[in-house]
Amino acid sequence: MNQKQGIIVPEGLESVLLHACCAPCSSAIVEWLLAHDITPTIFYFNPNIYPLEEYEIRKQESKRHAESLGIKWIDGDYNHDAWRQQMCGMENEPERGKRCESCFFYRLQKTALTAQQLGFHYFATTLASSRWKSIDQINRAGILAAERYNGVEFWPQNWRKDGLQQRRNELLKEYDFYNQQYCGCEYSLRK
Repeated sequence: MNQKQGIIVPEGLESVLLHACCAPCSSAIVEWLLAHDITPTIFYFNPNIYPLEEYEIRKQESKRHAESLGIKWIDGDYNHDAWRQQMCGMENEPERGKRCESCFFYRLQKTALTAQQLGFHYFATTLASSRWKSIDQINRAGILAAERYNGVEFWPQNWRKDGLQQRRNELLKEYDFYNQQYCGCEYSLRK
């Protein structure tokens, strides 16, 4: 492991499949990766987002950001009904509760599978940049997802370090990103 400022980078990491929840959260992370000679491929898989119009806005912003930087961007498709089936029985869980951890696992398992299929050794997620989410839950979900696929490792990282949260806010303005006010889940929207 190499430590570049407060970010710990696995030895030899040159490329990563980066699960992106949205353009604002991924912007500073992508900038940091590129500045440290790590090539990200964005994987946009967020079937939790509701309603469909909200999903499309976030998806297009993520795609616009990646295209502006010449980064490969992959659409993980949208199947909100399948996601809801996985969350069944957890609708009334509080934020940072079992539903959130299950949602993280659902999305990161698909990311791990995609990483394996595309030949990426490492995958990471921008979910760990949000101050509203539990990094411990995200890391547990990512590690568990990676255990299901040979040759794939989750890169657990606190993307709030080294001024990346501040840089995210600056890039939000520079790119004039749409900035959502909830995680995307219809259950968090109700709150």
